[in-house]
Amino acid sequence: MKIQKNTAVTIQYRISETSGKMLEASKEPIAYLHGGYGNTFAKVELALEGQQKGFQTTIELAPQDAFGLRDERLLQTIPKTQFPPGVKVGGQLEGRGDDGNTLVFTVIKIKGDQVMLDGNHPMAGKTLRFQIQVVDVRAASDEEIQHGHVHGAHGHQH
Repeated sequence: MKIQKNTAVTIQYRISETSGKMLEASKEPIAYLHGGYGNTFAKVELALEGQQKGFQTTIELAPQDAFGLRDERLLQTIPKTQFPPGVKVGGQLEGRGDDGNTLVFTVIKIKGDQVMLDGNHPMAGKTLRFQIQVVDVRAASDEEIQHGHVHGAHGHQH
């Protein structure tokens, strides 16, 4: 079966910087609903369109096509007293952005009684190399199409 709109596509992937530094790799296959549902990056869908199980490719995504450009407005310094004991560099916590949406902040530095946070995605601002292997392709169920995501193994669990 070919990858097209309303197919459930299962992939394995590796993400690295263009320098070759490995950033992330799927431990288990993941599944997404193909066809503009926003379950993966648009350029990944474009690269996989019309392909079949077993297809492998490597694509480069500019920051704006992946996790976005860095936004220096998402850097914040907060008094350490506003955190529970044991806050550590690299730790993450949820907060609200100026628009009210939930953001994940990463603790990037602790200096005295101040904690510096970064609300950017850790891969924001980076050109990324995606190595992708298609593990499976099947027709999506009516329920998956209605919900806009794949259910079951390697997909969303309700």
